[in-house]
Amino acid sequence: MRGILRWLHRVAGLAMAGFLVMAGLTGALLAGYHAFDAALNPTLLRVVPPAPGAQPLDPLLLREQVQARYPQALVHQAPLQHLPGESAVYWLRPMRDAATDAAVPLPQDEVFIDPYTGRWLGHRHWGAFDAGWRHVMPMVYRLHVDLGLGPFGQHLFGIVALVWTLDCFIGAWLTLPKRRRATPTLAARAATAQVQAPRGWWARWWRAWVLRPGGSNMRLVFDLHRVGGLWPWALLFVFAWSSVAFNLGEVYEPVMKAVLPSQDLPSPVERKARSETPPMPWPQALATGRRLMADYAAEAGFHVQREHRLSLDTRRGLYQYRVQSDRDLRQRRAVTMLSFDAATGELVSRYLPTGAAAGDTATSWFVSLHLADLGGWAGGLASGWPLQVLVASIGLAVVMLSGTGVWLWWRRRVARQSRRSLVRLC
Repeated sequence: MRGILRWLHRVAGLAMAGFLVMAGLTGALLAGYHAFDAALNPTLLRVVPPAPGAQPLDPLLLREQVQARYPQALVHQAPLQHLPGESAVYWLRPMRDAATDAAVPLPQDEVFIDPYTGRWLGHRHWGAFDAGWRHVMPMVYRLHVDLGLGPFGQHLFGIVALVWTLDCFIGAWLTLPKRRRATPTLAARAATAQVQAPRGWWARWWRAWVLRPGGSNMRLVFDLHRVGGLWPWALLFVFAWSSVAFNLGEVYEPVMKAVLPSQDLPSPVERKARSETPPMPWPQALATGRRLMADYAAEAGFHVQREHRLSLDTRRGLYQYRVQSDRDLRQRRAVTMLSFDAATGELVSRYLPTGAAAGDTATSWFVSLHLADLGGWAGGLASGWPLQVLVASIGLAVVMLSGTGVWLWWRRRVARQSRRSLVRLC
């Protein structure tokens, strides 16, 4: 069994090495995505209040201004949360051709507005592989998620993440010490004090957790590979399994639902726009979302801390209203949300990231740790730059594990070839 698992670990590691090196390097950068993006593009992402205590403008009014500036697109969301010193970001969605129902490509889809004055700061096409500092971090994100290959690359990365998840358990099992068979010779030698008595199982496993002094470079690299996989094992598993959640939901969701209960949400294909009635105006939709969320909070026993976003899905005929609540783990992207019919205001679905179902709570932790984004009460555990440094370190650890694994395979391969050559010569 150990031989088979060792072979599987080797084959899986070699197959995944290039993907994991790319994911680890880009992930280390993405741990500080917002800070790096703002440092590279301060004119787009940084703003200064015009006066101390200045309040931002109405986000729905700003959305109307952006919509007027980009009539060829749909401004389908309005950010309701304002972070001090940051610009307001409005996303554009392409209109669809009336005859073919095909989306008309947009030259840009991310617009930056000064929330205090309404001044237009600029725009970019998010994720485009283009020159210029404004495209650097979105390009890094694209490489991390799908290698820039779109849905195919995302699915491919999902398969790699699934193999990585399984290989986490294989690698951990291979570090366990072998069972020692009691033999008469060994027992007799131990009894006569000719050799030291065998150490216990835990003492022998501890050797896998430390770097052993001395020895060859081969042994040092092997120890580094093994130690580097054992100490952060739990976080490596979290990153592997959450990558399956991001890229291979058709595997992640059934597995999680089979193990832990989850909230029932309607699938995007289960609902279409119910009528040709145009959606209610945005101010009315915001008031409806606030009313429905207040009822939900009173029923489920959570507290709304601040609003996050209101968005419109024209194809499904839904408004989605998100808030930051005391059930959220993430700071920058709230997940407490509900959806309601865009024409009638009828409630369609509700979701709490934690406390409602164990499966969703586990997923929230996986995702929040993966994105280095913990806030609220969870932020007391690790938030801000300490968590970002930890996540970046895990990304570099993945690169190290892949590199040392390939190096060990190559050295053993060269050694085997040398022995075969020597046998032929003899």
